[in-house]
Amino acid sequence: MKKTHQSNYPGLGSDSMRTGAALALALVMSAPPADARDRSPPATASNAMAQAVSPEAIADYRRKFHEYQEARAAFEQQADAYWSAIANKRRQRFARWREHQPIELDDYVLTQPPVYTGPKRPINPAPEEVPERPPRQRKYIPVVSDLLKAAADQFQFVPERPANEMEFKRAYARYARSAGLTREQAVRVYSFETGGTGDHAVQSGIEHGGTRAISTAIGYNQLLTTNSVELMAEQGPELIRALAAKDAQLSGSARRSMDYKLTVLKRMVAVARSVPDDWSAHERLADTEQGWAIHSMVLDIDVGPMLQTYKLLTSVLFARAKGYTHPLSAAALEMMNLTGDGTGFDMVTMPQSFREQVPTSNFFQRSGYERNPVAIRHNTVAKLLAVTDARMDANSNQPGAKELAAAFSN
Repeated sequence: MKKTHQSNYPGLGSDSMRTGAALALALVMSAPPADARDRSPPATASNAMAQAVSPEAIADYRRKFHEYQEARAAFEQQADAYWSAIANKRRQRFARWREHQPIELDDYVLTQPPVYTGPKRPINPAPEEVPERPPRQRKYIPVVSDLLKAAADQFQFVPERPANEMEFKRAYARYARSAGLTREQAVRVYSFETGGTGDHAVQSGIEHGGTRAISTAIGYNQLLTTNSVELMAEQGPELIRALAAKDAQLSGSARRSMDYKLTVLKRMVAVARSVPDDWSAHERLADTEQGWAIHSMVLDIDVGPMLQTYKLLTSVLFARAKGYTHPLSAAALEMMNLTGDGTGFDMVTMPQSFREQVPTSNFFQRSGYERNPVAIRHNTVAKLLAVTDARMDANSNQPGAKELAAAFSN
């Protein structure tokens, strides 16, 4: 089994965006944007402002701005060198893995990222006239109603929703347990991802009082549209086999309904497999109405639990394929769930002595790290895993988590 995705969140990931807790931990694998403002010349005052501001104030501003530019340039040079070393070490580790060579402590950057301590950018007392720009348009994030409409339009299908939340939890527990996930893994990851209260349709940003979706991540394990497309492509035959086995046990109208659902599932799998099997291609498909329709299956009482299960199971199988025979703790599984299997596996398989010394920055791009207060505060692998465990401990006492634990016990 392979997972090519990065993180789900703009924080630990690209890969991989999400609920509040997860977003704080996601890896962003993109390059940091240049701060053009820091490199721009001092602004020229408009005529009106120039008349209102004294020459002394303008001279003082220009002096301070020059000092700021020099300090910032020196810091950027230091930071660029640091993050280049991070990238080089990462490439070296991957090369050593491919050659089946052991990873040593020296294969990581062991110092923390530089922090800018110079003067703040001064405020221009006579700002230049800035031409009006149209406001930046946010990319639209589809919500559940959009997914359902896309399923109806693209596949003439309406996902079968559970009669109540406990029905979905029982279906998930049955499939996850039969696939080899433990109650501890499933419940604690659910607790981290949803805060221990989310339902099968909970979407990142629209929970705990939130009103605006911040990503397409939905459900117990917060699948993105791209996750759903990728799982359909890579696990499609198994999803079809499992649904066909359930179909064979039915009769009458229930059988006819399941027959149609199976037909739709086969069509969705065919669409997901019509593009190259890599994260970028799946991401492009996920950003279409067909991709939205495929993502709607996370809401279905039969297919949704399977997709939620495979979101975690592929990480378990990845670890086994790499020769890791120990059971993955829920915190370790969450790191792989959030950051992508390769990066997460790097973190969770290192010796404890390494974890206490290796900075979390080794697993980030600069832009993701600098927007991630959790990774900055908990700045070693050991501390990051510990805070993940602590959140799981606290949220496992929430009502939804207790219900999911009970579902695994039945």
